Amino acid sequence: MLRGSMVALVTPMKKGCGPETPVDSQALAKLIEFHILNGTDAIVAVGTTGESATLGEEEHIDVIRQVVERVDNRIPVIAGTGANSTAEAIRLTQGALDVGADAALLVTPYYNKPTQEGLYLHYKTIAEAVDIPIILYNVPGRTACDMLPETVGRLSHIDNIIGVKEATAELDRIDEIRQLAGDEFLLLSGDDATTGEFILNGGHGTISVTANVAPQLMHDMCMAALKGERETVEAIDEKLQGLHKELFIESNPIPVKWAVHKMGLIDAGIRLPLTWMSESCEPVLIKAMESAGIQLAHN
Repeated sequence: MLRGSMVALVTPMKKGCGPETPVDSQALAKLIEFHILNGTDAIVAVGTTGESATLGEEEHIDVIRQVVERVDNRIPVIAGTGANSTAEAIRLTQGALDVGADAALLVTPYYNKPTQEGLYLHYKTIAEAVDIPIILYNVPGRTACDMLPETVGRLSHIDNIIGVKEATAELDRIDEIRQLAGDEFLLLSGDDATTGEFILNGGHGTISVTANVAPQLMHDMCMAALKGERETVEAIDEKLQGLHKELFIESNPIPVKWAVHKMGLIDAGIRLPLTWMSESCEPVLIKAMESAGIQLAHN
């Protein structure tokens, strides 16, 4: 069962900032153990936060393989396999299935701005081509493409399309999608700042950037929300609000990779066209980390 706090895992890289900055497999293994120890309920490998846009197809699948093998069935592994080419998305999704991922997360095709019918046919084609549970991912702020609840409802009738990650922060969509897709359809937040309310209003969990930095707190908040414990949710979320905001002070995953590096978990590596976080942003992110009780390994 996919419930709770699912981390949109950063992809650790060797120190540097270049077009082919190497993936750091040792740090990846260390990071996975950190998340399992600290309550993360599932890992999303090579999503947007994992720099999927700059990893080649073979490299992309190999990182998913490394995550699956290291996790070793202790928690679910969801593979980010979306693309703005349907053919590429099929190849990535099949590759994820081949290396043992439990499910696939597919962002709406970005840049080419398909119609709602185009979105329906894109996902239908992938679902029919690859027999793996599929989670839709709607994040119009990054893709310039908004998958409407009506389209999600249509897609929910395809057997292996099991849920949606909704990142618009529009909480009224929860009821709209549930009415169209049914109670068993998985509803996941893609917006950390509204995750508590999202789950309290009937969502099942979150795919989170904040969970990279505060996995135990995100897990605890999600579990409290699933139990309807509003006061607990609000108390935990108050500690996390700074992170929810400042982890997007520059484009994701720039700030979160910097934060995880400051925790001593990964090297200072990122792949162009992303760059390492500007020094001017450091004080506010450090303050947010301290407010959440995060220990810094590097000053």
